Amino acid sequence: MEIIVNGIKTNYQVFGEGQPFLILHGWGSNSERWIEVAEQISNLSAQAGKGFKVIVPDLPGFGKSDALLIPWDTNKYINWIDQFIKDLNLKNFYILGHSFGGALASKIAVKHAQDVKKLFLVSAAVVRKKTTKKSFFARIAKVVKIFNFLPYYGIFRKAVYKFIIRKSDYTYVEGIMKKTYLNVIAEDVSFQLPFIKVPVVIIWGDKDEFTPVDDAYLVKDKIKDSKLVVIPGASHDLNRKQPEVLAEKVAENL
Repeated sequence: MEIIVNGIKTNYQVFGEGQPFLILHGWGSNSERWIEVAEQISNLSAQAGKGFKVIVPDLPGFGKSDALLIPWDTNKYINWIDQFIKDLNLKNFYILGHSFGGALASKIAVKHAQDVKKLFLVSAAVVRKKTTKKSFFARIAKVVKIFNFLPYYGIFRKAVYKFIIRKSDYTYVEGIMKKTYLNVIAEDVSFQLPFIKVPVVIIWGDKDEFTPVDDAYLVKDKIKDSKLVVIPGASHDLNRKQPEVLAEKVAENL
């Protein structure tokens, strides 16, 4: 399905009928990668007598939605989500955010506290801690940039990120999305977590290689009365590697 939101052609998918359940995907992802989870949440909830209409948009700059014309930051994405919610007339809705989408969903839960029934944070990238290791990698990135005049610089840069810096989406973004990515990771959303007053379920894999499980416990401490579900052996991409388990954990907590 398509809709124009703030002038941006937006692709989104819908599964099932009933109370709205909005899923916000992570960085570099799209609605296609959430089909299995969305279908199972809809089916499992229907079997339990709780009908849900699961809605998964491609965030601007991802999937089949329009590319960005200028770099965005988290607040621009929030403004876009605000309008998407308004255009689809979503009220009393549930929301799930994965990774980068978790940061967005947490801010939406604060801003739309009267409309959000429950928030699911899945491997949410809401903690942006400055560490010695990150500072070291930042210095490496600056050094690498000095050699941008060399032939095959692109290959050299990707090799450095792949084999030295590794756990970064920065390697795979180009142009406007590169600046957008830097804008996004510059914001630590964790300070807003205590202001979330809606019911919260935190779902995390104990083998998460991008957002360590320690972050899950920090999030739980910051959000009063939140519930933490840790999935043994699960990594960051729960939606792709363990969609059935993720859908079951969501359905159990609806």
